[in-house]
Amino acid sequence: MSESIAIIPARGGSTRLPRKNIMPLCGRPLIAWTIEPALKSGLFDKVLVSTDDEEIAEVARDCGAEVPFLREDYADHYSASSLATLAALDQAEQFWEKKFTTVAQLLPTCPLRGVEEIKSAIEIFAASGAPAQISVFEFGWMNPWWAARRLPNGQPDWLFPDSRIQRSQDLEPLYCPSGAIWIARNEALREAQSFYTPDHTIVSISWQAAIDIDNEQDLQMAEVLLRARDTF
Repeated sequence: MSESIAIIPARGGSTRLPRKNIMPLCGRPLIAWTIEPALKSGLFDKVLVSTDDEEIAEVARDCGAEVPFLREDYADHYSASSLATLAALDQAEQFWEKKFTTVAQLLPTCPLRGVEEIKSAIEIFAASGAPAQISVFEFGWMNPWWAARRLPNGQPDWLFPDSRIQRSQDLEPLYCPSGAIWIARNEALREAQSFYTPDHTIVSISWQAAIDIDNEQDLQMAEVLLRARDTF
């Protein structure tokens, strides 16, 4: 019987926005906005929060997630989230004495990703047969085809010089990764040590669902969008 696990990596240290994983967002801890849809989706045998911080662990438990142990590795500012998720997977399989065939990584800093986005992503992943799938969102008015570096003399160094004078509607859509919903098969994740496995695929979500909280401005924008959505 296949088993699936959602891992929510939430370390205690945050340099740009201290304690952001449990900061209040529309009256609830930020991490609650990820735990709740993961649980409500009904798709995971376990919803695990991986943290090195006892306060975060307590908040996560209050929100319904399982936190039977604290993170032992990759709690620093430099480690990739994939490595933290892999370490949590090792701890989880040892603790529950079972193997999880499917692993979903849901970053707690993406509070606008809801139940429907999770269900859709899992459905697409299951049908694809891909080893891993990464959520992305389509660039909008900030068109990367028109991107330029600014040279010391003030002149532009166009990254795509042939595209800079084309209309946006005539250019191919481009996508940016979002940590909202990353999914992988256990063996593929372990072999690659990353969700960026060979032959991984992407699934597009809305830019709202893709929002990632890094600073105070991001938090304020998320609050505005959540209040406009009126789902809390």
